[in-house]
Amino acid sequence: MIVFDLKCQSGGHVFEAWFGSSKDYEDQKARALLACPVCGDADVGKAVMAPAVAPKGSSQPVSAEAASPQAPVAMAGDVVRLQAMMKAMAEAQRKALEGSQWVGRQFAEQARAMHYGEQERTTIHGEVAPDEAKALVAEGVEVAPLPFPVIPPEAKN
Repeated sequence: MIVFDLKCQSGGHVFEAWFGSSKDYEDQKARALLACPVCGDADVGKAVMAPAVAPKGSSQPVSAEAASPQAPVAMAGDVVRLQAMMKAMAEAQRKALEGSQWVGRQFAEQARAMHYGEQERTTIHGEVAPDEAKALVAEGVEVAPLPFPVIPPEAKN
């Protein structure tokens, strides 16, 4: 996984986003699948990040923020807590999607078909651009955003 700091253009909000690769980021940006979690602005880009520089005599890079004397120091217990938190989030995601079928980019089409009675109603999840999600809601199609990123079943979190 790659972590990018992203920034929305309208509110200047900086937030973290995780991607499987740089290509995944570029693909999602091109399809307008990225939005600011604070204000909903779909015009987001990579935020300027401080470079990681190794101190003299060390091969381990330290970010500019960590080199500052006011920067918090990470403890070994932080890593354990972070791993436990990530495991709990993965389990919550698994439970939330239990019984739901991944439909990928066909989400909007299938949601509309179920709404208009052209297809049997079932629980699905997939990908939809923010503008398309707004259009579904405006039509009265019952959809809800998931509180966590979802990737295709064949990909690994």
